[in-house]
Amino acid sequence: MAAVGRNVTRFDVGERVNAATMPVPRGGFYAEYGVVEAEFVARVPERMPTEQAGAMAWDALTALSGVDLLGLRPGETLMVFGASGGIGHLAVQLARHSGIRVLAVASGDDGVALARRLGADDAVDGRKDDVLAAALEFAPGGLDAALVTVGGETAERSLRAIKNSGRIAWPNGVLPVPATSLGATVSSFDGDRSRTATDRLNAIIEASSFEVHVARTFPLERVADAHRALNDHYVGKLALDVR
Repeated sequence: MAAVGRNVTRFDVGERVNAATMPVPRGGFYAEYGVVEAEFVARVPERMPTEQAGAMAWDALTALSGVDLLGLRPGETLMVFGASGGIGHLAVQLARHSGIRVLAVASGDDGVALARRLGADDAVDGRKDDVLAAALEFAPGGLDAALVTVGGETAERSLRAIKNSGRIAWPNGVLPVPATSLGATVSSFDGDRSRTATDRLNAIIEASSFEVHVARTFPLERVADAHRALNDHYVGKLALDVR
C-alpha cells in the first residue's frame, strides 16, 4: 500500500493488500498504482506470496460465493466444471475445506493433475473423458450440486448427473449460459466483494493450504503477450507484474 486517505484507519502505508473492485466504471485497467475504496481492500495473509495474492481476489471471492450459494453440507457431492481454471481451481479448495466431496472436471492432463493435487476426490478431463459416466460412478444416486465456470455442450450433458433435488450455480458472465431445464434448482450469481467476504476468505487461507496456481507471469510491458496467452491452454491464472 503506497498511501491511505485521511479517514482510513484500518490500514497503514507499506502493508501488503489486495482488492476486488472495479475502480473505473468501464471495467479493469493496467497500472502501477490504483485508487480503491477501503471497503474492498484486504490485508494479504502472511503465508501467501504476493504474486498469488495479486491474482487471487476477484476469482477467489467468486468461487467462495458459488460454494456458499450451493449450501452443501460436509460429505455431500459437488461437481466443479472448469476445475483447472481461475475460479474453478480455487472453488475445489474452498469446497474441500468445507468437507464437501469434489468431482473436478478439468482441462488436459495438467489440469487433472492440478485438481487432484489441490484436493479433488476425483478428477476427469472434460475434453476427452465421458464426464457424465464419471459423475454417475462418483455419485451413483446423483450429484448434490454443480458449480459451472465454463459453459458448453459438455457441461450441459454432464449436468444430467445432478439429482432432481440438487442445485446448479454459475457466475454471471459464463458463456454460453447453461440452458439446462432439469429439475435441479438453477442459479446465477455475482461474487460477494464485501469486507465480510474478504475476511472470511482470509480466515480460510490462514487455516488451510490454499494456493493460487499462477501458470505464467508477464511484466507490464508485455501485456499484449499476456492477452495472446489467454487463447492458449493453461491452468490456473495468468498474472501481470507491474513492479
